[in-house]
Amino acid sequence: MDLKEIQNLIKFVAKSGASEVKLEMDDVKITIKTGSESEKTEATYVQQFPVGALPQAAQPVATPAPAAQAPAAETAAQAQESDKYITIKSPIIGTFYRKPSPDKPLFVEVGSTIKQGDVLCVIEAMKLFNEIESEVSGKIVKILVDDSSPVEFDQPLFLVDPS
Repeated sequence: MDLKEIQNLIKFVAKSGASEVKLEMDDVKITIKTGSESEKTEATYVQQFPVGALPQAAQPVATPAPAAQAPAAETAAQAQESDKYITIKSPIIGTFYRKPSPDKPLFVEVGSTIKQGDVLCVIEAMKLFNEIESEVSGKIVKILVDDSSPVEFDQPLFLVDPS
């Protein structure tokens, strides 16, 4: 695991809101802790190297500030509108992709009619691409996540009109 991959992992964990992540591979042990009270991210990185081949230390990344809250009236209107729709949520943490590969067409677009079992997107986690299938039939009303962006467990991905 090189320094760039470690820095990307630290940034991903900081954005995800997870409080602690531990990763252990053959010769690498990484612990990333985020603290809400200090608003800082601490990273511990341990790896065994041959003598004279020491890497540079990973830089801690500050946790991003929480986004501004939407006014109550807008939130209430959005909640009322989305009550008639089914929300499809992410079953895992990872990176959301709308296409199976860069040169292939999108799985679904707004307005696409889907049925149970159709692949809606893929989520990459630990270099594995997991196809996310629809559990409902209906029409895609809204796509809530941008392509190639990190997603958290149980984060809403799609709004589907079941009628």
